[in-house]
Amino acid sequence: MSNMEYRIRYRQWLDYEALEPDLRAELEAIKDNETEIRERFCQDLTFGTAGLRGIMGAGTNRMNVYTVQRATAGLGLYLLTTHGKEAMQRGVVIAYDNRANSELFAKEAALTLNSLGIRTYVFDRLAPTPELSFAVKYRQSIAGIVITASHNPKEYNGYKVYNEHGCQITGEMAEAILEKIDIYQELAALPVLMSVENARSRDLYHEIGNAYHQVFQKAVLEQALLQDSAAKENLKIVYTPLHGTGLASVTSVLDKDGFTQVHVLESQKEPDTQFSTVHSPNPEDKDALQLAIAYAQEIGADLVLGTDPDCDRVGIAVKDGDQFVLLTGNQTGALLADYVLSQKTLDDKSVVIKTIVTSELGADIASAYGAEVMNVLTGFKYIGEKMIGFEQNHDHTFVMGYEESYGYLVGSHAKDKDAVAASMLICEMAAYQKAQGKTLLQRLEELYQQHGYYKDAVDSFTLPGADGQERIADIMTELRAEQASEIGGLAVAEVKDYANGIDGLPKANVLKYFFADGGWMAVRPSGTEPKIKFYYSVKGETMKAAEEKVAALQEAAKKIVA
Repeated sequence: MSNMEYRIRYRQWLDYEALEPDLRAELEAIKDNETEIRERFCQDLTFGTAGLRGIMGAGTNRMNVYTVQRATAGLGLYLLTTHGKEAMQRGVVIAYDNRANSELFAKEAALTLNSLGIRTYVFDRLAPTPELSFAVKYRQSIAGIVITASHNPKEYNGYKVYNEHGCQITGEMAEAILEKIDIYQELAALPVLMSVENARSRDLYHEIGNAYHQVFQKAVLEQALLQDSAAKENLKIVYTPLHGTGLASVTSVLDKDGFTQVHVLESQKEPDTQFSTVHSPNPEDKDALQLAIAYAQEIGADLVLGTDPDCDRVGIAVKDGDQFVLLTGNQTGALLADYVLSQKTLDDKSVVIKTIVTSELGADIASAYGAEVMNVLTGFKYIGEKMIGFEQNHDHTFVMGYEESYGYLVGSHAKDKDAVAASMLICEMAAYQKAQGKTLLQRLEELYQQHGYYKDAVDSFTLPGADGQERIADIMTELRAEQASEIGGLAVAEVKDYANGIDGLPKANVLKYFFADGGWMAVRPSGTEPKIKFYYSVKGETMKAAEEKVAALQEAAKKIVA
């Protein structure tokens, strides 16, 4: 975008008489900062298959009441165009997390839909994202919205859209909604919002609460597999919601499943928009669970659980002597596959789904139990999409889906990753192994001995701003042009470019290098953050051999990004 274009946009916002005072003050404060003006107005905040996600603040490239209203107006227009009066009657369920402005954005989204005649059902308190997924299908709504930036830093917020099945929208629907969003180019063109009181009086604005929380928890408990009550009572757990939405749901489900020794970390118990005790509320971050681990050591716990702010992902640490060892998403997913498949009766339709950047260890385990393994693109929405197809065609039975980024789903009560159900099943498998005199680490070692020593890692390189986005695009272009024959000393046997739409999957900006010795490396720009990610998965006869291969690949990745 030229200097003139983003400057015009900046001036249009300042000239909008009804502009929120705090946003006007922000824009006035940057009037002499050309770089900041460009960052805020160089583009519209991207609406993709993950909806919106960005830094909060004034501007078209920021999360604020206007970008939320604009996206929602586009969604509403799409729903009315596609479903007509049915959309108005079935309505949209809306949930929100603990972040700054989440409740405000949820209300703005609801009133925007109400202004178009569409009913809304807004949760009366913080609710986990999987509960939103469940609620959409449970009450047969036409769509769902959740206001969350998941695990991102405190400066971020986000907006996810779900279809009538409770699954995050995928490409075709996202593109159709974007066409409607583009109609609303000017702030003055946005729908005029009625008051909450007026919307309520017209049977448009509704709050939902305890009944939905209870029925969601009941659906989660139906996924329980362990009947050994003594084993559950013998497991000592430390849980942290990382200042997010998980507290009520996770603790209630664990209690109802029979776990009597659940200790919540007090310093991270309450919702906190600043996430004041952690650098990042991300269970993938090795520092996120350190306070919980220290508490677990103090009280002699067996297991540490930490859910991210919207409670769709969970990280764990396992006792190993006097220390605790953090497990990766791949390791936890493999252990869950082992536990779940060992406890369920499978048939020739049973399927485990994983993403193309998830380790093959879980796939090997699933195959050994006789389950079919399917691969999908990165993003749980693609797992949910497969599940919907299974339900419509009755050709497969979904058992479990997971991805390396700490997202797991067992059962079909939701169509998105569910850290409430995953937390329960992780505790069950830890209790099950403890009853047999083993830790989860010891069971993982047995799986390595059976299937090979897998080592997996992910590196995320943050390249912020418009210049960063250009550099990320250049890296992908350069990699495609180079067609490397070796990376990190490993010979490349095959390269798959998912931008071409291969293996029956939608097109995606992902490159995956398969090495002659059986490992792989994948490269993809993040769909929600200014990052480019490198995924590594190798197998060795020993863990040391596998670690050396990953280290070499990581060094090669640093040179690629430099």
